[in-house]
Amino acid sequence: MSTWTREDIEKSEHELLSPYASCADQTRGRGRPEEPDRYRTCYQRDRDRIFHCKSFRRLANKTQVFLAPEGDHFRTRLTHTLEVAQIARDIARPLGLNEDLTEAIALGHDLGHTPFGHAGERALRRSIARHLGVGFDDEPPRELFMHNVQSVRVLELLEREGRGLNLTREVLDGIRCHANGLVASTLEGRVVARADRIAYVNHDIDDAERAGVLREDMLPAGPREVLGKTSSERIETLVEDIISESSDLDDVVASDAVWGALLEMRGYLFRNLYQTGDAKSEEPKAGRMVEALFDHFINHLDEVPDEYLRATGEDHVRVADYVSSMTDRYAIRVYENLFVPRAWAFIGPKPSPGL
Repeated sequence: MSTWTREDIEKSEHELLSPYASCADQTRGRGRPEEPDRYRTCYQRDRDRIFHCKSFRRLANKTQVFLAPEGDHFRTRLTHTLEVAQIARDIARPLGLNEDLTEAIALGHDLGHTPFGHAGERALRRSIARHLGVGFDDEPPRELFMHNVQSVRVLELLEREGRGLNLTREVLDGIRCHANGLVASTLEGRVVARADRIAYVNHDIDDAERAGVLREDMLPAGPREVLGKTSSERIETLVEDIISESSDLDDVVASDAVWGALLEMRGYLFRNLYQTGDAKSEEPKAGRMVEALFDHFINHLDEVPDEYLRATGEDHVRVADYVSSMTDRYAIRVYENLFVPRAWAFIGPKPSPGL
């Protein structure tokens, strides 16, 4: 049996991949130089580092859409991440792009998410805005805390006791630019941005149906006609459209009809699931919890773990690091320890006999 070294893999990339792909031996490098691995390319090493880091494991207990759902089959941030990676690879492979880079970006793209999903993210922004004295009417500026930017901060500064994972610039760029209107410099990063939307729109419909708050026949008819009548049909339509439209291009695109149908479906979910409805009934409580945690720790920095205090940044940034790192259940436990009185505190002397 022959053994492939890193050099063999790098050579094969030039022979097999598209001229628009990101070949590992042409990386822009890492923040700190490292000796190359004997068998793995730089992007394979990055994928492995993300897969084994603490923040990746925490995704298993972070909300996707439904807070603390009663059931074993609702998505979490971890299952969402794995679905994004699968869809992204299915797009990258036929286009001749670098699957290792694609997978690394996909696995790391949501590491900066707060507990309780986007409700937690909005609550953290409000807390930071109040601390800084930034006025706002409805929602504070998004730039105060964005999960895509926080994901990069986690990987660069917070993992490995402040040393970070020292990932390649291409992976960090793809993670930073998967959301909030940013565009990745690599096609692999742009694939992940598309795959992220495909994944969450379709699996959120699936979860909403499982929760009994949505039925397939309630979805808008036009997008269903274009994309399909089931989640698997819609994903297949979207993946095949992107592959067809992006073939031989130096960009990752979709047809107006198909991508427009996805955006229309996404708009329906925002109006009927993400912003209103039964799925959101617990979000105000979750938001108040996140705000209370931030307000407590910004006034008690000595209670913030050292691994977050060591990171560079102003106090509100380091507190946001800590609060955003929490899983849903850990945030609840910390909140209870801080603000919920324990029963034993009210136990007085034993009553005298006969009273």
